[in-house]
Amino acid sequence: MAKLSKGIFGPVSGRIGSVVGATWKSIAYLRSMPRKKKQKAVRTPAQIANQMKFKFVSEWLVPFYPYVSNGFRHLAQERTEINAAFSLNYRQAAKGAYPDLSISYPDVVLSKGNLPGLIGAEVSKIGTDVIQLTWDKNTQLRQVSFDDQLMLVLYSPELKMADGFIGGVKRADHKCSFKLNPKLANKALEVYVSTYILNGKMVSDSKYMGRIEP
Repeated sequence: MAKLSKGIFGPVSGRIGSVVGATWKSIAYLRSMPRKKKQKAVRTPAQIANQMKFKFVSEWLVPFYPYVSNGFRHLAQERTEINAAFSLNYRQAAKGAYPDLSISYPDVVLSKGNLPGLIGAEVSKIGTDVIQLTWDKNTQLRQVSFDDQLMLVLYSPELKMADGFIGGVKRADHKCSFKLNPKLANKALEVYVSTYILNGKMVSDSKYMGRIEP
């Protein structure tokens, strides 16, 4: 049964014959009922390559889910945070063609926005399992507040594992240290940092800080 939830010009919800109306993330849409295929279509090499690239990026992105969910939440009105992050990194960070696919870590984006990031940020390893991040003062810049929060992400390509923190460190602190998961202590790590305001409505572009060697 179908219904018009907002009057005669409102979105359709339910089934009308072979058409189904529904709403997802505030977007009303209509779709046809699925039809059974008589014969499975043969995929072309280009279709296979595209499908494998899609799978490659999807699986690579999984360890970053907590971080991109924070870094893309302001862009997720009509799609999920994961979808927004996937779309950008699929186009920008995934390199090569199947079967020779790879990730360009300097091109990875874990947050996207207009908030100014950190100035003069530097990262170093000060112990076998401790990372230190320092940065300069820039609270005089427009749209910047002393209580802006930091997000730090460290990723091991070898283990396909991410670590880091979201919040708990303020822009005004100028320095922080982070104790690594023991599994990452002797691994090469790709490092990213970004900032965001407390309500999450503004975030900076993530900044690639380079690779920390074991």
